[in-house]
Amino acid sequence: MRKIYVFDTTLRDGEQSPGVNLNTKEKVEIGLQLEKLGVDRIEAGFPAASPGDLEAVNAVARAVKNATIIGLARSREQDIDAVKEALKGAQDPCVHLFLATSPIHRKHKLRMEKEQVLETAEKAIRYAKQYFDKVEFSPEDAGRTELDFLCEVTAMAIRAGATVVNIPDTVGYMNPSEFGHIFKTLKSEVPGIEKIQLSAHCHDDLGMATANALAAILNGADQIEGTINGIGERAGNTAIEEVAMALATRADFFQANTSLTLSEIAKTSRLVSKLTGMVVPGNKAIVGANAFAHESGIHQDGMLKEKTTYEIISPDIIGLKESKLVLGKHSGRHAFREKLIDLGYELSDESVNQAFAKFKDLADKKKDVSDEDIRALLEEKLIDTPEIYTLETIEVSYGNKSVPSATVRISIEEHGVREQKAEGNGSVDAIYNAIDAVTGETATLEDYSIKSVTHGKDALGEVHVVLAQDGVSAQGRGLSTDILEASARAYIDALNRLIEKRKTPGRRDKMSLI
Repeated sequence: MRKIYVFDTTLRDGEQSPGVNLNTKEKVEIGLQLEKLGVDRIEAGFPAASPGDLEAVNAVARAVKNATIIGLARSREQDIDAVKEALKGAQDPCVHLFLATSPIHRKHKLRMEKEQVLETAEKAIRYAKQYFDKVEFSPEDAGRTELDFLCEVTAMAIRAGATVVNIPDTVGYMNPSEFGHIFKTLKSEVPGIEKIQLSAHCHDDLGMATANALAAILNGADQIEGTINGIGERAGNTAIEEVAMALATRADFFQANTSLTLSEIAKTSRLVSKLTGMVVPGNKAIVGANAFAHESGIHQDGMLKEKTTYEIISPDIIGLKESKLVLGKHSGRHAFREKLIDLGYELSDESVNQAFAKFKDLADKKKDVSDEDIRALLEEKLIDTPEIYTLETIEVSYGNKSVPSATVRISIEEHGVREQKAEGNGSVDAIYNAIDAVTGETATLEDYSIKSVTHGKDALGEVHVVLAQDGVSAQGRGLSTDILEASARAYIDALNRLIEKRKTPGRRDKMSLI
């Protein structure tokens, strides 16, 4: 089997998704999980974007030991210098350079002729090669670049010292036949092509990112680039889990495979969804909630007789377990610990005690606590951003003929407990007005979303909010069986994160890249 390298750009292209802004701690947490997943290469960010992003890339570089850590750079010496600084301490560093090559980009964005593009890119690659053994070069918008010029660019990159040449379908314009043909041509026409690896970076604007990545593999690509859950700029990127499972399930056809630990896929998907606030659609391939659900009577009958009649992937392959063990308020600590082990969590005694206290609190509100309830509790951070504000109690008054009001009691670090009552045009608005009155903070609510973590009338609800203050934004999450309590917790979590960001200015500004 031919090995296909996996280049994960969740922390860079994935973070360019609208509304997503990961802090350093969250980037490291995702990076370490990607390491467990077995990703070969992790693009940790764009260090030249801001001091904050440089710091985050450096933190990932120091934390992750078993994957190549990559920093993105434009074809400029100052960008390359920023990557060099960010990747200090990395076990296996790599710089990823890019420069647009398509006619539309050359004319309208770069205002360069072909010769200038070649000269600029070659100069950047040779400069980077002084500091990095591994250099990847991407001709941005390669899919819409003249094929003969793309061959010329690739040949130049090889001569200059690139170790990987990536072919990005930057705007998701290609179809599998066209994209595959590009790789076939490069493999047959470019001198020295055997000295490097060819990579495919696809976007999903027309819903063909995974198909295009697989077409590239069939035509000689050595590496695919993508993100967990397919998140990313606009309609997103190739979903890494889809390519990995396509290769594993149809090894007879593709004759290629990744070295991913497939049983970590579900856990990685949940973590990325939780930290980015991007909900995975129920019908999403591989990791969607309905990917292994069967409602049709005919399908159910087939499944009972032989699972492979309607299920080509067993859920345990990606780390999902079907468990009939039900935990409730009468369950003890030992049973709870055994359940955590069964679900794949290994926690310290202190963390188990904290999680058990949260579990008992939830069990008092619900008759049955499902596996998903427990996962949600475990994946809600037990120790997160320093808590300047902590919610103590909340009371809400609402009637369809009266003005909603809310009273909140909040513990403020070094100031004790304060209480305020406020009105609003709805219960959530009243809660947020009361919190503002207690804290004295003024922030703009840019996004508010609710999702059900589990099922049933007593399901756990998760609220995700984005607050903005003086050009800085922060996400907050709250989890509870009461959606109003979850809303209050999410808002306070976001306020605490905003305060933490004020202490560390220089957060990155997002840019549209490859």
